[in-house]
Amino acid sequence: MLDPHGALICTMMLVSAADRDMAETELKIIGDIVGDLPVFRDFDRHRLPGVLEECSRLLGGKNGLDDALTSIRKALPAKLRETAYAIACDVAAADGAASQEELRVLELIRHRLEIEQLIAAGIERGAKARFQTL
Repeated sequence: MLDPHGALICTMMLVSAADRDMAETELKIIGDIVGDLPVFRDFDRHRLPGVLEECSRLLGGKNGLDDALTSIRKALPAKLRETAYAIACDVAAADGAASQEELRVLELIRHRLEIEQLIAAGIERGAKARFQTL
């Protein structure tokens, strides 16, 4: 069973694995997010491999994506749902272009976490702006 930190990390992993290619830029941004965001301030980074393994186990099950999204929703307090969506968008934007698979997973996350459309659009635009290049 995921805890809130695990749910946030699993949300990022879902997006990164959506296109079956966990790009190095996406893995780096996951590490940066876990290392920098205040929500992870009291997270023991030594737990990261175990959390990733738990998320992989959820995804590898018969109803993988659905089970992972259900576990994420159960583990997240309501106040962290927008945070989960925001960091998922950051992972999708990290390599410069979100694939169709990543966009579909983001849509599923948005619906499962009940993120309002207008709020989701603002979060998505913010991620695009943060990862824009020259």
